[in-house]
Amino acid sequence: MKKRALVSVSNKENLVPFVQGLQALGYEVISTGGTKKQLEENGVTVIGISEVTGFPEILDGRVKTLHPAIHGGLLAMRSKQEHTQQIKEHAIQPIDVVCVNLYPFKETISKPNVRFEDAIENIDIGGPSMLRSAAKNHEAVTVVVDPEDYEKVLVELKDTGDTTVETRRRLAAKVFRHTAAYDALIAEFLTTQSGEEFPESYTVTYEKKQDLRYGENPHQQAAFYKKPLSTSVSIAAATQLHGKELSYNNINDADAALAIVKEFSNPAAVAVKHMNPCGVGVGETIHEAYLRAYEADSTSIFGGIVALNREVDVQTAQALHEIFLEIIIAPSFSDEALQVLQGKKNIRLLQIDMNADDKAENRVVSVHGGMLVQTEDAYTLENADVQVVTKREPTEQEWQDLRLAWQVVKHVKSNAIVLAKDSMTIGVGAGQMNRVGAAQIAITQAGDKAIGSAMGSDAFFPMADTVEAAARAGVTAIIQPGGSIRDNDSIVKADEYGITMVFTGLRHFKH
Repeated sequence: MKKRALVSVSNKENLVPFVQGLQALGYEVISTGGTKKQLEENGVTVIGISEVTGFPEILDGRVKTLHPAIHGGLLAMRSKQEHTQQIKEHAIQPIDVVCVNLYPFKETISKPNVRFEDAIENIDIGGPSMLRSAAKNHEAVTVVVDPEDYEKVLVELKDTGDTTVETRRRLAAKVFRHTAAYDALIAEFLTTQSGEEFPESYTVTYEKKQDLRYGENPHQQAAFYKKPLSTSVSIAAATQLHGKELSYNNINDADAALAIVKEFSNPAAVAVKHMNPCGVGVGETIHEAYLRAYEADSTSIFGGIVALNREVDVQTAQALHEIFLEIIIAPSFSDEALQVLQGKKNIRLLQIDMNADDKAENRVVSVHGGMLVQTEDAYTLENADVQVVTKREPTEQEWQDLRLAWQVVKHVKSNAIVLAKDSMTIGVGAGQMNRVGAAQIAITQAGDKAIGSAMGSDAFFPMADTVEAAARAGVTAIIQPGGSIRDNDSIVKADEYGITMVFTGLRHFKH
């Protein structure tokens, strides 16, 4: 009895040479629909699925392979006499190789304004069923879902007449990853359509973008995965124009820098170290914005990551070239700017379309034995209930500085304090165990520049000590959420020093 291969694919990459190779090794080929047509057009003799099942394709092709003649041939255990006896009694022939990949559900829902009905019609039923049957019985069946595996399978079949147990197990594992990812994408789509935000089980899938040299430290292993339908304005969607491969820490820092620079519509530059901003500047031009970000902390920016929200021109490139930077992120680089920056062998240049449609995504953080899921902190001052709670109203310049401090402090590790003045940050206090400690760090960094500056806090002041420290440093305006039972202490202290203070009602903890 000839061995049989069942072939039914949506992705027809390298299909014909693979099936021709199987046929040359003596395999009969069963196929369906468009796969059958393409194979026959290329001279491959094909047995139609209805010839095997004795039953026509029905319901617009929804039912064609869901039949005992197919699944009996896939699931029969060759080592079990009872199974071989039963398929013989029912005239079912074993299937030895399965080559199947699935309807393009991801590609379908990626289309703008996809109709719900089209998405549903691209949910494959027969394909996953055949894959799961074959993978379950991988002791006897070789199942191939990825064109990358065609050549290896053919080589083993040619050399030994069969694939190894190890290969079949590896391929079976890939099948279950593939079907799990496929089902996860469908589940995510339907869950979103039904409006459920936190369902009883949270199933997501990611695709490997690249292996990384190591993780957070050299003794840790790591890889970078991206969402199949991730937003375009992301590090996962970046095009690397130059430089070494990104590392684990590079990706984390680059993500933090991009998140901050997306806050601004005016030309802005952000410098990040260890996922915290060390300098942020805005200006009339991107060059002016970068110079302010550099001046904000010319020490910490060394070896950091810079994100800009305008094209990098040659003048800005020359300024960037003067110091050691790990990564520069921008929507584009002029040809002259690229020539300047590519003079440094290792610097990574990432291009990201910052005008693409962007959307908030759930944030997923792993903890030992589980994970935390929350909606993204996409709230801005436009969402806040802004109230001036002191006797003095902010001046126009103070409002500008307050807004900048608030935009940046949202992205600083808590407890967080940011000082801003004249379109740039001048002090950042991050990740402290108490708020006045964070304020002292920001004030020390600012030095004399703190005089006339604005202070932003990610959460309320539990005591008046932070206002006291701000006043001594010369801060004239404060923006904070409010909400402490001792808010009045801070308000009284601000009035005592003539500081204007704004409450937003919005907390921006970042852990």
